Amino acid sequence: MPDLEKLREAVIQGNWKAAAAVTQAAIDEGVAPLTVVNCLIPAMDEVGRLFECEEYFVPEMLLSARAMKASMELIRPLLAAAGTEPVGRVVIGTVKGDLHDIGKNLVASMLEGGGFEVIDLGADVAPERFIEAVTTRKANLVALSALLTVTMPSMKTTIDALQAAGVREKVKVMVGGAPVNEQYATSIGADGYSESAGGAVALARKLVAA
Repeated sequence: MPDLEKLREAVIQGNWKAAAAVTQAAIDEGVAPLTVVNCLIPAMDEVGRLFECEEYFVPEMLLSARAMKASMELIRPLLAAAGTEPVGRVVIGTVKGDLHDIGKNLVASMLEGGGFEVIDLGADVAPERFIEAVTTRKANLVALSALLTVTMPSMKTTIDALQAAGVREKVKVMVGGAPVNEQYATSIGADGYSESAGGAVALARKLVAA
């Protein structure tokens, strides 16, 4: 039996080669894919905690996210084959007019490490693409990111478009980004706001459970 504690350590330390090696060894020895995921989730939670208390910064989080993804790339096909349901399905993207994606990428990685299926639409995403992804992928959560004050209104435009398309009631909407705050999130009709990637995972779990 491979030592999955080594996988946890590899993710926290941002060692993608070790993460992939331990994961492959686990697969070769017949460890259930969900068992591996259940090791990744607390590892990414710990990365989020280290970031919250300022022991880790964006570079460390990116390395940990890469290690987690190295493991998930091996596990994801097995999860799909086994019909394992994710915690939730999240459509995430930086809103139309905004090309910044580092923060969005971090949140996407943390959500995937937290057991969510993530549909990442990238940056400069028009409302229509969010609607299409929600409909075709049967998502129950939408995560909107903006880094520029001038693109913040695109968040409201997207939420209004979800409403007009008749899918707003099917999804919870969470928002984030440097210029965004709780008050703004409430004013545009979002269901939640997080100021950090780690906090986004906790918020997503709360919204899906509700």
